[in-house]
Amino acid sequence: MMSENPTRRNILKAAGGLSAALALGAGSVVATASAAHAVGDGNGLRIVQRGETDPRMWYYRFATAEIGWQPAVNVLLPDDYHTSGRTYPVLYMLHGGGGDFIEFDRQGIRELTAGKPIIVVMPDGGKTGWYSNPVSSNVGPRNWENFHINQLIPWIDANFRTFAEYDGRAIGGFSMGGFGALKYTAKYWGHFASVSSYSGPASLRRDGGLVVHWANTTSALDLGGATVYGVPWDQARVTADNPMERIESYRNKRIFMVAGTAPKTAFDWLNEPQVLAGQREFRGALDRAGIPYEAHEDGGGHFFRGNFFRGDLDGIIGRLRRA
Repeated sequence: MMSENPTRRNILKAAGGLSAALALGAGSVVATASAAHAVGDGNGLRIVQRGETDPRMWYYRFATAEIGWQPAVNVLLPDDYHTSGRTYPVLYMLHGGGGDFIEFDRQGIRELTAGKPIIVVMPDGGKTGWYSNPVSSNVGPRNWENFHINQLIPWIDANFRTFAEYDGRAIGGFSMGGFGALKYTAKYWGHFASVSSYSGPASLRRDGGLVVHWANTTSALDLGGATVYGVPWDQARVTADNPMERIESYRNKRIFMVAGTAPKTAFDWLNEPQVLAGQREFRGALDRAGIPYEAHEDGGGHFFRGNFFRGDLDGIIGRLRRA
């Protein structure tokens, strides 16, 4: 499992330089080694694998009663984390459907965040977990919402130097993860001061509930034929998760959205037109409520836009408590 993790491979590549750095008395390496021992179990999470040698990207895999397999997380630390002694704000980034906790590392998030005073946490969310506790499951527990909100967030705050408060946290994501970010922000109002949705659905019920049908259809792959929202739908669950039905919950938060306007491939056409229409509907509701936001429509289809992430990250850091 660790051998398949690109982050782990980077750790192994870097290992050859560690002994030389120690011989030169590199304080940051010593600090990293001593700090690694402080990260432990808690909040219902038992660490079964870890990688803490890379100066910035630390990796953990957990056993948890909320998930029927062992989910993982990448924790990307600021460049000066091991030497500064400072406390940092945190950005949680949620991957898209079919992705995993390494998705944003593949997208170059180390380079995109270089020199930035923020911790970035990138957890597993299931291939088609929809950042939800499903109505039912035929393959054991798949309670991604409980894992992220009740276990992972307090575990991060207990083990890293974070601002464990509303003004210390932001959340973002791509596609399914962009929906998850919008959902968590509204449903857990006091957790996140900033939300960013990259091609994430913002309206579940439009067009006859097309996004709910899509969530149910795809989630069946992860749930052994069961579905996130049930058939017929658990209407209360859909309402609780639907950004369009939680508009007031976005008041006094920083909101960033981007969607593509020019799908080119079949995959793009399957996703982005509905995403774009839903984000436009959501923006209209925010306008009517007098809630400000930043939104972009960009050429191209359904993909994570790292060029927009750079500016978004500066906005996130500006909104949260300073390190």
